[in-house]
Amino acid sequence: MAKELTVPEKLDQLYNLQLIDSKLDEIKIMKGELPVEVQDLEDDIAGLNTRINKIKENLDEVNSELSNHLANVKNSESLILKYTKDLDNVKNNREFDALNKELEMQKLEIQLSEKKSREATTQKVSKEENLVKFEEKLAKRDDDLKRKKDELSSILGKTEKEEEKLLKQSASARKGIEERLLKAYDKTRRTYRNGVAVATLNRESCGGCFNKIPPQVQIEIGVMKTILTCEHCGRILVDENFVSQK
Repeated sequence: MAKELTVPEKLDQLYNLQLIDSKLDEIKIMKGELPVEVQDLEDDIAGLNTRINKIKENLDEVNSELSNHLANVKNSESLILKYTKDLDNVKNNREFDALNKELEMQKLEIQLSEKKSREATTQKVSKEENLVKFEEKLAKRDDDLKRKKDELSSILGKTEKEEEKLLKQSASARKGIEERLLKAYDKTRRTYRNGVAVATLNRESCGGCFNKIPPQVQIEIGVMKTILTCEHCGRILVDENFVSQK
């Protein structure tokens, strides 16, 4: 059975863990929002590429439609020429009427194809304008992403090894701390933006929230008979003399 640790030993473990995690926090501050910004830009670029590809597909469809309308107009014009020549050789009124009906039909076909061509051309112009707009936006996002990645790469180059070492130290330090204290430590770290869960008693005040600590509690913190927390912020408190001896 493992030997029960003393209160000073437990405080020593917690304070050491806090020192390691605070160094990791400093590295995260150096990175700032860059990792999130890089991910957001990558997602934005993926979305823009999808939209651009969709516009290009639509443009292909519109161009194909325009080609079909042009072919229909040419076909109708050819038929009109044929039917016009055939009028010179009609043998009766029935054939004359039938050819005139075909001529009217082909003229209507041309009008319809030209109308649809105008509509398709309007769509094409709109889609081409959108394509230019999104391609310009994509180019800007690509430039932003390159710049952000360069910034992040520069920071990682300086901190990656240190961060890796600290992460291993943090994981190792956590193994020796009893679960109850570790849960309290993690909960408090999540509560505060600076991640400080273990604070020193400085000038009779909590080093985390700077509220005054009652004299009797200060004495109890100094003798380290039990683990005490700040009644205002909940941080675990250690005496500054204890810290200075480390």
